[in-house]
Amino acid sequence: MQAQFQPAVHPEYKHAPDGSTMQALAWFGKTDVRMVEVPVPTITEPDDVIVKVTGTTICGSDLHLYHNEIPTLQKGDVLGHEFMGIVDKVGPNVTNLQPGQRVVASFQIACGECEYCKQKLSSFCDRTNSSSMQDKFWGQRDAAFFGYSHMAGGFPGGQAEYVRVPKGNVNLLPIPDGIPDEKVIYLSDILPTSYHAVVDTGVEKGDVVGIWGLGPIGMCAAKWAQLKGASRVIGIDKVPERLAFARDKLGIEVIDFTKFTDVPKRLYELVPRGLDVALDCGTFHEPKTWLHKIQKLAMLETDSPETLNEMLMATRKRGKCGLIAVYSATANGVNLGALMEKGIRLIGNGQAPVHLYWKEILEEYIIPGKFDPTFIITHRVPLEDMAKLYEAFDKRQGGVEKVFVETKFSAPPAPGCPKTTRVEEWAAIN
Repeated sequence: MQAQFQPAVHPEYKHAPDGSTMQALAWFGKTDVRMVEVPVPTITEPDDVIVKVTGTTICGSDLHLYHNEIPTLQKGDVLGHEFMGIVDKVGPNVTNLQPGQRVVASFQIACGECEYCKQKLSSFCDRTNSSSMQDKFWGQRDAAFFGYSHMAGGFPGGQAEYVRVPKGNVNLLPIPDGIPDEKVIYLSDILPTSYHAVVDTGVEKGDVVGIWGLGPIGMCAAKWAQLKGASRVIGIDKVPERLAFARDKLGIEVIDFTKFTDVPKRLYELVPRGLDVALDCGTFHEPKTWLHKIQKLAMLETDSPETLNEMLMATRKRGKCGLIAVYSATANGVNLGALMEKGIRLIGNGQAPVHLYWKEILEEYIIPGKFDPTFIITHRVPLEDMAKLYEAFDKRQGGVEKVFVETKFSAPPAPGCPKTTRVEEWAAIN
């Protein structure tokens, strides 16, 4: 049953004057997310845009929130950082968008005016995140993100029927008619994120690339690496469906790390010289060994170094390792000797600067058909199933990977894309 709840985040946001409400997915505690009814937002600042959501989704990084691994969440926070929709209202300062336009939102909220934003490095914006916790962790702070805790600014997210988009004149990308939502929604996050991992780390023609983690980011990174001319791509994971999909649909080599527990050894059997490039597209919340499970449980470290150490061991001298996976703070036992003695370029990719890439990806890859993101969509469900989807996604039930979540404003499923189903229809299937 839907609950009535006043959102905890930004109570100063103005609500629709007619008192209208909407459905939204809110956090209430560890593994406790619920569909609630909250006020529809309206224009609060002159550069705001209100978006009617036509598509949203769940990301692997949302599971960190679900498991209460990201500090500063408050009960009632509306989640979701990857969404698109139709412009409903614009503030008086917004002149580049009109009501009725289809738009994709970047998951980060950029000001468009600071040193980094002027270079389209939107994820590094200096001005939109008021949290001081990132300063304590990292010395400086990132841009604010939609629906990703108060450490990321505390902005209500896109797993809802309406979203207030601050600085909407810079944080929304207009989408041409004729391109279905399913092909463009992921410009919000996973397409720029995976592209950034490949480009920023420096995959070159002829490279042998290892990818740790074959979730949506890893799958897309594999495809980008192929498009950039990699001679071989090897994916490392343990989920049978992911391994089979990557092997059969993408044509890459795969390693099941439950069968080959010494991943570097297996990689040297396949590539005696070592990898040219290693990409961490996995996640810190699943340490492999009891040593790091215990350390994480005891809060002696926030992140596990196991994937990084495997990458450092398996990468050739003067090779490159890129970290696009979400890391929080500290990890014990990092193999600094391998990093230094082999002269490896260790690259923290950072949160992907969506603004730097989304227009390029749309115009040079999606519209010409060079990259069709719908290959990654496994399910389509209604927004009202969002809480059940979190549980199914967390347990990897029913082969779920990337889900298109529809609202009452969505168009029908595009040809070749999954039809609408209910989570209970497939969540019990493993």
